[in-house]
Amino acid sequence: MCAGKDSACPQEEDMEQMRRLAVVPIAMLILAACQGAALTNVVCVGEATTYLDWLNGDFQPDEPEPIEEPADTSGDLLEIIQERGTLIVSTDPNYEPQSFLEADGTFVGFDIDVATEIATRLGVEIAFETPEWDAITAGSWSERWDISVGSMTITTPRKEALSFTRPYYFTPASVAVAESAGIDDIADLPFELPEGGEATTLPTDSNCAEAIEAGREEFSLWVSSETTIDSAIERGLPLVKIPPEEPIFTENLAVAIDKSGPPHAALLFEIDRIIGEMHEDGTLTALSEEWFEADLTQDPVASQ
Repeated sequence: MCAGKDSACPQEEDMEQMRRLAVVPIAMLILAACQGAALTNVVCVGEATTYLDWLNGDFQPDEPEPIEEPADTSGDLLEIIQERGTLIVSTDPNYEPQSFLEADGTFVGFDIDVATEIATRLGVEIAFETPEWDAITAGSWSERWDISVGSMTITTPRKEALSFTRPYYFTPASVAVAESAGIDDIADLPFELPEGGEATTLPTDSNCAEAIEAGREEFSLWVSSETTIDSAIERGLPLVKIPPEEPIFTENLAVAIDKSGPPHAALLFEIDRIIGEMHEDGTLTALSEEWFEADLTQDPVASQ
């Protein structure tokens, strides 16, 4: 025990210095841990999506080709569907609020309602198939389903394999970040998007939100439709939407038909006509307001 300044014990100043030195390794460990949890530039997106194209610099938005009523409908996919009595539609069972499964196995959502209304106006029943998104966008469906009503953006590469109707609604793309990152403004990201982002893909957009919720730490950013991000946040997923001052881009979403399948000029014309009718009579607006609490059926470019 030290009795005074002349004892063999360290001076008070020496003891203080030793305490400070002991704290340094602990502080370095804490700093290293914080740096390890820092926001990475890895961005999660769904496979074969326009969000992936945007991050990779490959996004080529486009418009549908002019659609004319054919003189002859014999042998057309429209005739096949009418004879069968059922319209088979591809959909995503995990893309809320556009399309998802209820506990009882029932499909619900905006796209489901749009597809059902199209079938009703064609005078047929409806059935759904759930192929992978990359299989839908690639074409060559081998007649496993007739049309896609799955919020598909019209792009130049997709037009090589698919025919598109006029858009039935329009959505802005947006960015979400895990709450744990502590960021609520896109200006606070330590890198620029899309140039500074590195894409990682999961089968669907919603899988990205689920992975963040499950605690995966290799990415904290997610790019998707603003409608899908809003829905995930409303369901309590630990995400924050960080939209830029202007939307990243706006998607023009249309019904698609496989070009490699049966002739379909009559079906394309009829569904395009029905969509125009649904725009005019307010059906699409009502469905949009029901599922998105906003009217997303108006072309934002045309309204400028």
